[in-house]
Amino acid sequence: MEGKIETADKKVLVDIVKLAQKRGLKGKLGGWKEFLNSYDKKFGASMSDPSKRSHEILAAFLNTFSKEEDLKFFDNIMRHHSNQYTLEKLKDKSHDSPEQRLVQLTLQHPLYPLDYSFSSIDEEWIVINLKNKSKVMKSTAMVAVDCEMVLCEDGTEALVKVCVVDHNLEVKLNQLVKPDKEIADYRTEITGISSQDLEAVTCSLADIQKSMKKLLPKGTILVGHSLHSDLRVLKLDYVRVVDTAYIFQSLDGSIHRRPSLNRLCQAMLGHEVREKGAPHNCLDDARAAMNLVLARIKHGVDREFPIPLIEEHVSESEMAKLLLHKIPNTVDNETLHKIVLGDFKIEVKPSRKGQGEYYTALAVFRNQQEADDAYENVQGSKLKDTNGLPQKRVTFRLSSGMTVNIFVRKMATNEPNDRTPSKRALQMDEAVDASKKAKMDPKIEEDALTSFGKGDTEAHLNEIEELNQRLKQSEMEIESLRKQLTQKDFEITMLHKLVSSLKKR
Repeated sequence: MEGKIETADKKVLVDIVKLAQKRGLKGKLGGWKEFLNSYDKKFGASMSDPSKRSHEILAAFLNTFSKEEDLKFFDNIMRHHSNQYTLEKLKDKSHDSPEQRLVQLTLQHPLYPLDYSFSSIDEEWIVINLKNKSKVMKSTAMVAVDCEMVLCEDGTEALVKVCVVDHNLEVKLNQLVKPDKEIADYRTEITGISSQDLEAVTCSLADIQKSMKKLLPKGTILVGHSLHSDLRVLKLDYVRVVDTAYIFQSLDGSIHRRPSLNRLCQAMLGHEVREKGAPHNCLDDARAAMNLVLARIKHGVDREFPIPLIEEHVSESEMAKLLLHKIPNTVDNETLHKIVLGDFKIEVKPSRKGQGEYYTALAVFRNQQEADDAYENVQGSKLKDTNGLPQKRVTFRLSSGMTVNIFVRKMATNEPNDRTPSKRALQMDEAVDASKKAKMDPKIEEDALTSFGKGDTEAHLNEIEELNQRLKQSEMEIESLRKQLTQKDFEITMLHKLVSSLKKR
């Protein structure tokens, strides 16, 4: 470790020292300030900002640590910084291959920085570095992964099953995992796993991490659908990835609408991964993600291929619900019943990232009519989410005096103008059939996609009108905020004058 510290960039050492301070870590000479007082007699801890200290002093402090867990923590930070550097290199087009282009498409997607911002320096995380960058760029080896998670009593998610396949769809890993926390919900209807399935299981998360490290040698590309969720539960920091939720363009051009694996397979491969309502099959999902990548490569990575994402039917039971999201943790059920009126039960949905500042809940009514009536009675600003679904923003004041917002959203829309244009819906099956035939004849595919766009002017005009309305609404909100800001500025100016007047007296 000493050699790594001496050769590391100063900004990396600054980051390590700051994080060591935050964790209260102490070496042989104590914490950072104690070290400065004994090491630097001239300035001592009077200049404690690590960024203002020399590389030599930063390295000297870090070399006072000898505990294995501290050194492992420092090494993880260094690996994380190395991966951030590699991330930029992976966007380089000098080593283009279809596989590398898909990596680039994933890394350049606008949602990548948000979804893949891991806290990989936290406990239990491992960071897999990519050595020999030139060879890494040329590697076309791929494996696909899929995981199943359960909800733990502390509000976090834990890994219970992981499957990995190679580009030939051969199984490389198919393993149940025993979480080291108490499980609150096995989510059997989704995972297909019950408590009995884990009784004899001894495999741990650490065992899986070792296996994953062996499966990702020399820059092997890791494939998955919404892969960031799998990496988060695997507690694995890896940057040479392809996310199938990113590499296909939907016909409406929305970057925020992440298609489900089922939708993608139906549109791209001509079949679903599973029947509606059936539990997930880890192995099937991993193979489906790999098949999607192989199909994209066969089609031509740089050729435009907007696909029709078949809309899934929303059941009557789902339509009898309202989604309440961005709820501050300080807001209880009683407050929610004041915001949404009616006879309903509240189901709290677990957060993907475990315990945070907000949570999500479902208001479950007896039927759709009651849910629709309750939504109409909600007092709030009418908006639409990124998928175009109606929602309202409710602003209110807590007993603490803090003003907060909660969003109430319908599960689907029953307004004709808000639906996906009917022409697209009618042409959906035709386009899917065309995509199946296109596997044999690329010319057929090109013609099918061209014909799909004909006569769609009305649909586009509807979309443009909808966007204009949303833009006007945003402009009105901005203008309102400007007025509030002007008022605040005036109040501050008057206060300054009052203070000046009092001082003169």
